[in-house]
Amino acid sequence: MTDIQSPLNDEPSSVDAFLPAVQTWFREAFGRPTAPQDMGWPAIQRGEHTLILSPTGSGKTLAAFLCGIDQLYREVSRAGDDYEAGVRLLYISPLKALNNDVERNLRAPLAGIRRVAKEQAAPLPKLDVMVRTGDTPQSARRRMVKHPPHILITTPESLYLIPTSPVARDMFRTVQTLIVDEIHTLVGNKRGAHLAVSLERVEELAGHAIQRIGLSATQRPLEEVARFLGGYH
Repeated sequence: MTDIQSPLNDEPSSVDAFLPAVQTWFREAFGRPTAPQDMGWPAIQRGEHTLILSPTGSGKTLAAFLCGIDQLYREVSRAGDDYEAGVRLLYISPLKALNNDVERNLRAPLAGIRRVAKEQAAPLPKLDVMVRTGDTPQSARRRMVKHPPHILITTPESLYLIPTSPVARDMFRTVQTLIVDEIHTLVGNKRGAHLAVSLERVEELAGHAIQRIGLSATQRPLEEVARFLGGYH
């Protein structure tokens, strides 16, 4: 899958559905959406489970994150003081080197969008992001439980353990969207079996359907990966 040409000025673009600050930041940073972004955003914005297959470097992780960021800004701004604390966006990666991906695909966009919003005189609220892995100190874990982030980044192993805590699992009651990155490495093995159980547990804790987004460059066969992602419903 390759980059697509930007639409003509008088034609609608998939970027147009985002908040003005998100649109402006994205166009300043990238100019045009890639094919997985252009094709993935409408489905994600409709709330559908979505599986994105595209080469490494094609922007599929940002495709998933940007929809979640946009939705969170809308929700937090609309709720104001009535906003219920809790994790809204859950990102799961089997890779240990999470920090680089988070910086590139999440923290940088968040900072850029808030900068643009301030320039547009329409400031946006701060969104909290935390990473939970086996290396996360106990002090950070306690802080996470007391003040849940809007966005939680974790691994399949940590996600398997969090719901076993009577206190920590409460932060999953507000989850709306989850992203499974590099999903091809999880299908058909023990890690994937544990993850499948964890996803069902998170959805049970939430008490409502959670949108699921899967990302990979090499997932095959697509039908089996989609069945794994969608769960038992």
